[in-house]
Amino acid sequence: MSDATSFPKAASTRELEQGDRFTPRFDADGLIPAICTDVATGEVLMFAWMNADALHATLVSREAHFWSRSRGKLWKKGEESGNVLAVTAIATDCDQDVIWLKVKPLGAGKACHTGARTCFYREVVADPTNPTCATLKPLA
Repeated sequence: MSDATSFPKAASTRELEQGDRFTPRFDADGLIPAICTDVATGEVLMFAWMNADALHATLVSREAHFWSRSRGKLWKKGEESGNVLAVTAIATDCDQDVIWLKVKPLGAGKACHTGARTCFYREVVADPTNPTCATLKPLA
């Protein structure tokens, strides 16, 4: 992370929760969770992690960038598949430790690496007698 991608820190809880300055709070690993929803439908498309460089690249390019924990590198969503997520709005929660990207899916309109439109394509169905033995079924 360079000085160009260093975000300011909130001076107080009041500034963090009620101020007008963006002061994202990254976890101990330097990451912040990011949820992506389709701007047209509101559908949750995916969840991923961002580091400061990914958040900076997203703010500058208005295309979603993330930090791949498995590959240990920055990646632009759709750089290989063509399924880019064009960012239309960026929001954060009350204590600025989660990012919400409202996006317009480009390319084939698929957000999941499996080829599904969304990463959330299965419902968890709990067994009432043993909730830890849940099954998965396709979402309707």
